[in-house]
Amino acid sequence: MVLEAVQRLPAETTHTADAHGRVLAEAIVSQRTLPPFDVSAMDGYAVRCADLAGASKSAPVALRVAFEVAAGAAPDRAVAPGTAARIFTGAPVPPGADAVVRQEDVARDGDRALFALAPPAGDNVRPAGEDVRAGETVLESGTRLGAGALGVVASLGRSVVAVHQRPRVAILSGGDELIEPDGDPAGGRIVSSNSYSIAAQCREAGAEPVYLGIARDRPEELERLLRAGLSSHVIVSSAGVSVGDRDYVRPVLEKLGCELIFWGVRIKPGFPLVFGRFGGSTDGPFVFGLPGNPVSAMVTFEEFVRPALRKLAGHRRCFRPRVDAVLGEPLRKPTGRMHLVRVTLARRDGRLVATSTGNQSSGVLRSMALAHGLLPFAADATELPAGAPVQVQLLDDEILAAEDSGL
Repeated sequence: MVLEAVQRLPAETTHTADAHGRVLAEAIVSQRTLPPFDVSAMDGYAVRCADLAGASKSAPVALRVAFEVAAGAAPDRAVAPGTAARIFTGAPVPPGADAVVRQEDVARDGDRALFALAPPAGDNVRPAGEDVRAGETVLESGTRLGAGALGVVASLGRSVVAVHQRPRVAILSGGDELIEPDGDPAGGRIVSSNSYSIAAQCREAGAEPVYLGIARDRPEELERLLRAGLSSHVIVSSAGVSVGDRDYVRPVLEKLGCELIFWGVRIKPGFPLVFGRFGGSTDGPFVFGLPGNPVSAMVTFEEFVRPALRKLAGHRRCFRPRVDAVLGEPLRKPTGRMHLVRVTLARRDGRLVATSTGNQSSGVLRSMALAHGLLPFAADATELPAGAPVQVQLLDDEILAAEDSGL
């Protein structure tokens, strides 16, 4: 339902140097041929293969070195029969030459070069258009710009590219008990950690978080902060979405004209989740009212907000990667709601083993810090035995990083 409501954001232009991780909103069509001419792939000597036919260690062939071609310089003459040209990596191969012999394979004596091998035509030469030809579509619209793609874009002379806008996410927390990290915790106050974890999750998803602050338990205070977020693409509020006497998010959203699409999801942690939108279709911000418990807030962000942010940013694949694993311990629960179990992963005997992080209370934030992923435990299931095959949504792909290159 969330992804059906969300549409990709329009394009904006940005400098290629700043476009890492962004999603192309245009196809990149080359206006250039790369390389634009045959170039040497090595430091060595440009030669005519016919001149070195039959050359070997026992019967080397000597050629006069007639001139030199440096990278960035155009050759001013052709390689005549019986001669060679000194050439450097990236330099244009002069007319007449059809191979390059590495300097390591050549003995030099004054203006003479001694060749002990007969190279095949095209040896150590990068032909014109080997990489890209003019008119060729190099990158499709919707491509995520990684390091390699950015290098290609730059090589084509593009200093500016069109990418989908980065979603702006207005974040607010609610509750009289909340303080900032440097506030005084006396009197039962607690730090508003949700704003920090949610902002970090936004950045991981490629969005720009904008912190609105803490709304006290007064409808007018919540309304003021929500109005401040109306210029963003998405508003994320944590706390105040349940049914308590001081849970004002839903009525205030309705007062401001927010269309509530659903309220409540059969998952644990994270039942009291609100999703809505302002402006009717897609012209106003989307709103996610997350639960106040820190684990519930982070899990519902992962399952509902993150996919929406990735679609807004233009990504084709909106969900976390999943890995196959086996369960390292039995898990039990009552029926009724899907449980999203925080698990760690470890490699044992060539496979990944998933183990609970321990206490699964929605207030144990440390469980999210330890978790490599979330294991969906189906709503109608009551038990998963040890050794059962499971799929885990990866939160931290460092578990897949190798300790050596494997080469």
